[in-house]
Amino acid sequence: MLFSSIVFLFTFLPIILILYYVLPKGMKNPVLLLGSLIFYAWGEPIYLFLMIFSIIFNYICGLDISRNLGDKKAARKSLVFNVAVNLAVLGFFKYEGFVLNSLNMALPVDIPFREVALPVGISFYTFQILSYIIDVYRGNVKVQKNLLDFALYVTMFPQLIAGPIVKYAEIDEQLHVRTESIGKFGDGAMFFIRGLAKKVLLANTIGMVYTDVAAMAPEDVSVVTAWLGCLAYTFQIYFDFSGYSDMAVGLGKMFGFEFPRNFYYPYVSKSITEFWRRWHISLSSWFREYLYIPLGGNRVPVKKHIRNLLVVWLLTGLWHGAAWNFVAWGLYYGIILIIEKYFLQKKLERLPAVFGHIYSLVLVMIGWVLFFSPSLGGAWEYLKLMFGVGGHGFLDSQALYLVVSNLGLWVVLILASTPVVYYGYEKYLTRKKAVADILIYAGLFLLSIAYLVTETYNPFLYFRF
Repeated sequence: MLFSSIVFLFTFLPIILILYYVLPKGMKNPVLLLGSLIFYAWGEPIYLFLMIFSIIFNYICGLDISRNLGDKKAARKSLVFNVAVNLAVLGFFKYEGFVLNSLNMALPVDIPFREVALPVGISFYTFQILSYIIDVYRGNVKVQKNLLDFALYVTMFPQLIAGPIVKYAEIDEQLHVRTESIGKFGDGAMFFIRGLAKKVLLANTIGMVYTDVAAMAPEDVSVVTAWLGCLAYTFQIYFDFSGYSDMAVGLGKMFGFEFPRNFYYPYVSKSITEFWRRWHISLSSWFREYLYIPLGGNRVPVKKHIRNLLVVWLLTGLWHGAAWNFVAWGLYYGIILIIEKYFLQKKLERLPAVFGHIYSLVLVMIGWVLFFSPSLGGAWEYLKLMFGVGGHGFLDSQALYLVVSNLGLWVVLILASTPVVYYGYEKYLTRKKAVADILIYAGLFLLSIAYLVTETYNPFLYFRF
């Protein structure tokens, strides 16, 4: 079940909201937990048992680590055991096929295996669990003794599919005490509708342009067409992923929770360093706090700092997908960040902002080629088309058609990916903002529903991170 489905919007969500608000305070967490388990089991009921195992196992480990905090050696053993089991479970489901395929290609043997379906959201809830376990070990948070509250933290449906990754320290108090109000519910509804419109009206629509270009034979793709296809994907993944994050934040507010912001206009960045402060903020924060800083961060000699960056970005790439192109994507960013840190940072700061924007966007688009390609070889072939090697010349009628027939959409995408529209709206409609909010968000919701009802093409392939 997806947030942008008719079943979710008109059946699941209304029922869970009604039950949540009519039942007494002591029943709110159990109702939300039950709803989250149903939500998770909707598409793949078998993996509900995996989720329950993770909840019980990590609940017990958290208690064990807390009990042994006076004996650091025993607590460390328990921590290592817990992290190893969690990563082993994640590794089996996400990387088994990747590892065995790689071995089969590298060795003169053929290891038979059967790839298993990837449980929805396993990367997200595994990282959330690890944040809890590590913070309990560090003494940063108190152990959660209420099994139902811990289960709710792990399974909470608003951010289960696509984040943001909510660290336990950010939500600990909210599991016990949070405030629901009409104003907060209204803010949440606006966040949700904004995210729904991003996903349905923008991501799905521009996704058709990317799909059309990706389906073309290489010899029919001009340089401009290749760049337009990549630009379409650049917008698609942003509005898809940030749309889901906005919906998650909105749903959280509707239930009284405050989740961290996950995207902050990343395409206005003037460097790749800035881009990763704005893109998937919760993931960057997780890696910084639980891997980069423990490795020494930047408070180490240059060689070790470079090692730390490469390790973090190698694992960031693998987190996004079990394939060599994702490994290359992670290392690509690690290398660029190293170059910016030690060679380009001051020069970029002295350049006019427009050059920094162009520099960042071009590098990000090249990175997306590594991300969306089915293989490293496929990425190389697409990059050759973008830079004029092979293909159908520099500019052709197909490229002109893609620009002209989608001109209004391109303009909307560009404006919506910057803060111009939002800040302009906040600035110039302050007097009649309440009325404007109702009209605009009601319109966006109705347009999104109309689109979903009349949708006749296959939607964009959702990523399972």
